[in-house]
Amino acid sequence: MANRKIVLFGGTFDPIHPGHTAVASIAGEYTGAEKIIFIPAKRSPLKHFLPKAGDDDRLNMIALAIKGNENFEVSDCELKQPEPSYTLETVKKFQAQYGIETILYWLIGADSINDLQYWYRIAELIDQCNLSVMYRAGFDTPDFGRFEGIWGAQRIKKLQQNVIPTPLIDISSTEIRRRLATGLDISDMVAPAVADYIYQHGLYR
Repeated sequence: MANRKIVLFGGTFDPIHPGHTAVASIAGEYTGAEKIIFIPAKRSPLKHFLPKAGDDDRLNMIALAIKGNENFEVSDCELKQPEPSYTLETVKKFQAQYGIETILYWLIGADSINDLQYWYRIAELIDQCNLSVMYRAGFDTPDFGRFEGIWGAQRIKKLQQNVIPTPLIDISSTEIRRRLATGLDISDMVAPAVADYIYQHGLYR
């Protein structure tokens, strides 16, 4: 019997947009995972500012964005923890929940590679799960070679094996927030239910 595979997708999702859901779907297909779990963070340990929208609002927007997709779930596990949230601790919780026979993938964007060396107990994280770097079409394949002297050849090989190619989707949460702050329309940049939620609650004004 094949091992279960689950994809964990962390981030601030401030707000969530079709770029997030599209790459999550592709990662699920690429890995053969039965489930993709979105995990909004209270705050990244490497960022010195909080998300613009509150915890409940971001959680609600994710729930609206993934509604109807039976392979998608959302977890508030990091929002319940004292900040900052450490990926390693979150992965360990899911491993305990689903069992050691379940294969876990943690998605990160290619723009996070330069910061990986500063992640909390990164070598242990690479060992604990399949840290999967998503890179966009048209960009160079991620190169982890410069970290071999720090993490060792086996971990570099594991990182390279878990690289996931994704399409180029030109939407960013930063641009969505900028447009809202200046009174511009964002209806073509987020799911309709998410746009309605943002307008109804006056977010990012």
